[in-house]
Amino acid sequence: MRRVLAAALLVTATGCSTAPAEPATQSTAAPDKIAWGPCTDIKRPDGEPPARQDPSVRCGKLSVPLDYAKPDGDKIDLALIKLPTTSKSKPLGSMVFNFGGPGASGVDTLDQAAKALTNLRAHYDLISFDPRGVERSAGVRCGNGAEMDKFTALDTLPPGEETDREIDAANKQFAALCQQNSGKILPYIGTVNAARDMDRIRAAVGDPKLNYVGMSYGTQLGGVYATEFPKKVGRMVLDAPLDPTVTFEQRTLAQTRGFQRAYESFLRSCLKSTCELGKDQASANANVEKLMNQLTTKPLQVGGRALTQGLAATGLAAALYSELTWPFLEQALGDALKGKGEALMYLSDSYTGRNEDGSYSTQMTSFPAITCVDTAERPSEAELRRTAEASLKISPLFGSEGSGGLCSVWPVKGSNQARHVNASGSAPIVVVGGKGDPATPYEWAPKLTAQLKTGRLVTYQGEGHGAYLSGSKCVQGLVDGFLIEGKLPEKNASCPAA
Repeated sequence: MRRVLAAALLVTATGCSTAPAEPATQSTAAPDKIAWGPCTDIKRPDGEPPARQDPSVRCGKLSVPLDYAKPDGDKIDLALIKLPTTSKSKPLGSMVFNFGGPGASGVDTLDQAAKALTNLRAHYDLISFDPRGVERSAGVRCGNGAEMDKFTALDTLPPGEETDREIDAANKQFAALCQQNSGKILPYIGTVNAARDMDRIRAAVGDPKLNYVGMSYGTQLGGVYATEFPKKVGRMVLDAPLDPTVTFEQRTLAQTRGFQRAYESFLRSCLKSTCELGKDQASANANVEKLMNQLTTKPLQVGGRALTQGLAATGLAAALYSELTWPFLEQALGDALKGKGEALMYLSDSYTGRNEDGSYSTQMTSFPAITCVDTAERPSEAELRRTAEASLKISPLFGSEGSGGLCSVWPVKGSNQARHVNASGSAPIVVVGGKGDPATPYEWAPKLTAQLKTGRLVTYQGEGHGAYLSGSKCVQGLVDGFLIEGKLPEKNASCPAA
């Protein structure tokens, strides 16, 4: 799940094409094989290749139907990555990962997360993939680098009709570019088809059941898979869960509250020592709000670019995802208060997927494409304005109309199939929710657990988006105990902050 502010910058489209017919859940076609080979295009978060590539890491492609209703029709290639197990005895099979988004590259992220997953790799082959519509898997494109720069730099303040008109106009252009550049694939991406793709991956690697770790948006993908293929669920963990039943308004307000809480926790943490932002929480907050308002009329120059309020807000929210980045956020905001915007620009670029050469990953374009296909909800203008007003009352920094605005004008129709999750008949599924998670608020964790029917909830008391890779030995112990030994956590299990 990505932040609502970034999504709110991209809002529009004209005309709607017909949604594809619902394909059958199961396919009788024999799975294609994956041809594994060396990885040649792995990227770091800044878009650069890694300094040194592990020679054991393998990459491959798997051909899947574009439209599962026409399995013998057009195909697309899914890009995959495999970290072969280091097991010296009999391994447990494969463990598939989705690290979130929707829109994050699993190929790049699994390579970056390899060290943190050493324990699991001692028992499983670790596999991830770019879901359809993401990066190497027929990634959705909605403009060149210059056009994307314009969209991501758009200000969301001050609230009012002029700002609304600017956002609406930008969204119309954005949507038209999405249809122009990626119209063929737009109706066929989304979580239901991604779940079917994941079952093809399971079959292609020869596993009778899917062992899976889904984080953030990956929890929805896992939930949909368990609904579509309950008897194929192996050991599954869903970390930082999304409640797929929430409306756009409910999601926006919950996330606004989540980011505001995380921001206030960040300020309190900053003030435990000498804080560059102010002498107390009120003055620190006032200085940050003043900075954001000033950037609407006087952006900071960073090289040949301008750090706008929109980019600064994106950088601020991006750093709230993890408590580990709070010290860098303090520095970035402190520098910006002194007229230096480089650090905030770096945070923003890392979130939006902007590379040093000015090109972009599909991170910001895959997100709305998948989100809007996953729901039939299309909010009216009045509903969007109501959402924006309510969220701005919660937080002037993080309030917005959310991603509902873009979906209200998206060029393809959506379906509610991905919003109905019921894994009855599946093996037990472990759900991990964090009390201080800004992007997927804790309230969604027990809700998803109940919807799954077979869910078992683990509560993490700490900060940040996602618990398994947060550094909590307690969470890692419970999760690894389940994934490696099959030991289900006790009911109402809880872990303290790391």
